[in-house]
Amino acid sequence: MGDFKVVTFLRGVLVLVLVPIITGAVSLATIIMVVIFRRSAAEIQFLPRSMGRIVAWLSGVSVRMTGNGLLEQGRPYIFAANHQSQFDIFVLQAYLGFDFRWLAKMELFKIPVFGKAMQLAGYIPVDRAHGRKALLSLDQAARRIADGTSVVIFPEGTRSLDGRLGQFKAGAMVLAIKAGVPVVPVAIVGTHQVLPKGRLLVRPGLVEIRVGAPVSISEYTVRQKQELAERLQGQVAELLARPGY
Repeated sequence: MGDFKVVTFLRGVLVLVLVPIITGAVSLATIIMVVIFRRSAAEIQFLPRSMGRIVAWLSGVSVRMTGNGLLEQGRPYIFAANHQSQFDIFVLQAYLGFDFRWLAKMELFKIPVFGKAMQLAGYIPVDRAHGRKALLSLDQAARRIADGTSVVIFPEGTRSLDGRLGQFKAGAMVLAIKAGVPVVPVAIVGTHQVLPKGRLLVRPGLVEIRVGAPVSISEYTVRQKQELAERLQGQVAELLARPGY
């Protein structure tokens, strides 16, 4: 048991050191692929996917995926997932099995190299701090999605402290309703044990991504955003409650 704890600790330190290096390398590779080799954003998505798989492998994390057969490749979706851990990002970008982009805070796009890579990879900036600008960025994001770009959102708005599902914020539903594309409930199980909020070192483990049936948005208006939030929260809760690993 003592040896296992030592190995786990050393693995966690290794991952903590390597993740920023890998992130920097992938950011540079993204810029080179797009600017010099003229690759499209879609053509370089293998880079963040590979990064996610490498980080999972280094961390000793195995990932199992269920339910992705319910999705139709080639059409846009908004994936609404619970948020247990920072590790959710690596797991989803590596194993969701669907081409998507991240919504990201505007401030992240100002980080040298990393921000430029995000822009070239087609990630969508959202201004959450400035009233009118926030609404404008939301409209722009909705248009990108309606035009065919799938995205992942975390409707809880923050990571869970104890791994339990938090309340879905109605504001997150406005984007889905404006975009008019189906929303897919996604349950992530196990990442809280791998890297809970407030912890720096990862632990090995098993993670499962459970994908539910897409929810049509056609019957909802912006005034019904709370109803949609409650419906999706209930569906993610059902996915989390299913027997798994």
